[in-house]
Amino acid sequence: MIIVLKPRITKKEEAAVIREIRKLGYTPHIMRGVARTVIGAIGDERTHVSLEPLATWPQVESVTPIQKRYKLVSREAHPSDSTVSARGVAIGGRKVQIMAGPCSVENEKQLLQTAVAVKEAGATILRGGAFKPRTSPYEFQGLGEKGLKLLAKARKETGLPVITELLSENHAEMVADYADILQIGTRNAQNFQLLIAAAKTGKPVLLKRGMCMKTEEWLLAGEYILAHGNPGLLFCERGIRTFDTYTRNTLDLAMVPILKSETHLPVVVDPSQGTGKASLVTAMCKGAIAMGADALLIEVHPNPAEAWSDGAQQVTLDGFRRLMEEIQPFITAVGRE
Repeated sequence: MIIVLKPRITKKEEAAVIREIRKLGYTPHIMRGVARTVIGAIGDERTHVSLEPLATWPQVESVTPIQKRYKLVSREAHPSDSTVSARGVAIGGRKVQIMAGPCSVENEKQLLQTAVAVKEAGATILRGGAFKPRTSPYEFQGLGEKGLKLLAKARKETGLPVITELLSENHAEMVADYADILQIGTRNAQNFQLLIAAAKTGKPVLLKRGMCMKTEEWLLAGEYILAHGNPGLLFCERGIRTFDTYTRNTLDLAMVPILKSETHLPVVVDPSQGTGKASLVTAMCKGAIAMGADALLIEVHPNPAEAWSDGAQQVTLDGFRRLMEEIQPFITAVGRE
């Protein structure tokens, strides 16, 4: 059930509703908006007393039953679009945010050179991998905490918020100490204990789609973040595994309008992982913007030929500047900034 409270009610009136929800055997999840507070009441409506009589309370605007399995991420729960903020950068608003940086943090010079260049070109968030999930145990696994420290230094130099991947529950607090957004990659998209650990840090969480994940499975994975008290969830389409091998993955841009209809949360597209080819990244960025994406996650490297991971899909610094120029008319055309 979703309970929408009236605007400008007192804390005492809100607390009374929450007490009643708990008294009737439901677990309340509170989502505070600019004008209204929405409470998701989670519980089995077949065995619990209905919450619909709460609609008669003077501080309650509406009570709505939710039929879908994903309760809190559902647009039924929150009809208006949500935004997620990282150090003052709002994702999901009028502005299309650009997250850009190297696949892997390799050294200070490489990272700072890239961070300065992407900011000058218009990027608003710095991406970079300190921990790398690699298919082979013999491939570069990332610099670990040293990489996190370099990301923090780059943030200090440029002012860009940082997004980086979290691989282990044991690293959750450490990564959260350095990063502004925690990324959960495709291999961990249904690692539910990791999702819970990420949610409990309180930092925004970018949840990539599992490489073989159905839509409902992805939305339910996102439900773990909100159900553990963290409203800062971003869904990121990064391509799925299909029979075709021309591209690294098949970037499913249809998922952008699907998510926009099913959930109130911001949608990010990663065209770098989605195609595995730098030559296709700009075109897919244009398509993602046309579909309604709220942000793009783009891999950028000063010299992709010498990258320690995934060089083929990383655009050069000059290539990124051209990309930013080319996507601007598409951003304008869809009425965004």
